[in-house]
Amino acid sequence: MTAPADTTWTVPATDAAPLESIRFHGLQAGPKLLVLGAVHGNESCGPKAIARIVENCRAGRLLIARGEVTFVPVTNPKAYRQNTREGDRNLNRDLRERLQPVDNEDRIGRRLCALLREHEVLLDVHSFRGEGEPFVFLGPEDNTGPLEPFRHGAAELALAACLGVPVAIHGWLDNYVQIIAARERLNLPPLAVTEGFGTTEFMRFAGRFGVTLECGQHDDPASVEIGYAAIRNTLAHLGLIDAPAPAPALTSVIQMTEVVICEAAGDRVAQGWKTGDRVPAGALLATRADGTAVTAPSDGFVIFPSTTAKPGEPICHFGVASPRRPL
Repeated sequence: MTAPADTTWTVPATDAAPLESIRFHGLQAGPKLLVLGAVHGNESCGPKAIARIVENCRAGRLLIARGEVTFVPVTNPKAYRQNTREGDRNLNRDLRERLQPVDNEDRIGRRLCALLREHEVLLDVHSFRGEGEPFVFLGPEDNTGPLEPFRHGAAELALAACLGVPVAIHGWLDNYVQIIAARERLNLPPLAVTEGFGTTEFMRFAGRFGVTLECGQHDDPASVEIGYAAIRNTLAHLGLIDAPAPAPALTSVIQMTEVVICEAAGDRVAQGWKTGDRVPAGALLATRADGTAVTAPSDGFVIFPSTTAKPGEPICHFGVASPRRPL
């Protein structure tokens, strides 16, 4: 199937639709890159950006000279067909190879994890519902700790810096552990740390690296342009195409340090915050149902404010300026 540059992909009207991948093999040695779109089905910027890239590769306007690049434009066909975030559940949580899959995301996960293992680098293209600037999620610095051991921190940060977006955020699993503890304190059904694992966490545990790019709002045409530019930049950064290496674009690196949990119906986030907004110490982050104010513990940033949080879910995350900087 050839996808014109101004359209996106279609999938069969069945829950048994296969995953489609498109792979280009350079004739010289180089790294193996995997680019994913529509891990969440209502995030169409990835498929649209990938469609343009693939068309340019097929037409010879973009030449993969080295290594390999594999595109999976629609990673969750059922959710994409429904235009919903999930098919049966969130594919980007609890991602692992299940011997006995029981739902749509389990079945995709078995194939997807095998595909992730075949590659060295991952670019996972997403978008978000609320307002805010595009940003990129990356993993921890090199470490041998029990939560997320890693040894490609510098390479992953350099990848994040090349994409063309100004903000990078890290610390997801550390904050997820806080969510688990809060739910236990509130006597809510428990979560396991594995439920915080998505595509990039799987890559790191497999000895590889990757980033999640959040291109902007779901239906904003600009998000497609962000995704398209980021894929081209990644190809240039890794040397898969003959093009100048993109200059680092990050102006802010944020480390997630705390999470504000919804403890009761009626807890609500303060109005007006967007991911990446700077806040001074003492700024109002949320208000409890009983009127208690939850304020910023220091100068920092608001991350993922939610107006729909239920008890046990994050109202928002809080982060501070990270000591990490692009190389």
